[in-house]
Amino acid sequence: MEKYEELLVSIRKVIRAIDLHSKQLNKSSGLTGPQLLIMQEIARIKGVTASQIASQINLSAATVTNILDRLEGRGFVERIRSTEDKRRVSLFLTNEGRNSLIDAPQPLQEHFIQKFCSLEEWEQSLLLSSMQRIATMMDATGIDAAPVLEIDPMHKSTEEGLL
Repeated sequence: MEKYEELLVSIRKVIRAIDLHSKQLNKSSGLTGPQLLIMQEIARIKGVTASQIASQINLSAATVTNILDRLEGRGFVERIRSTEDKRRVSLFLTNEGRNSLIDAPQPLQEHFIQKFCSLEEWEQSLLLSSMQRIATMMDATGIDAAPVLEIDPMHKSTEEGLL
């Protein structure tokens, strides 16, 4: 097998691992990766706004709003409009939302971050520069991407199924 083929197989394995973890997360907790991240932000910062969440986890405001609509519909999140500034809407977890976070498994990126941080500084830099080079070679440097490990967020039908 050519080296480029081996590299492409490794990239496909990473994509597959993310997909499998996402499906496991959804099956065990009923939440997708982005939903879990948003709920964790709401738990971490009481009264956080949707725009603050979007900024923190690098998702578009529209995507965060769509996910919040679904979480609110499931009774996990409540929106409370400020009495002083009617434009500000703060987000809070409901009891059901807090309970679902307790039972939720660890997001894949947390597991990855733990392993990545245990590497030597030089190895972290090597991996980062290699992945940046791969992104450039795949003409992917201009693609908007968040550090949220989720499969195929660019396809509308897939995104709607994951939100």
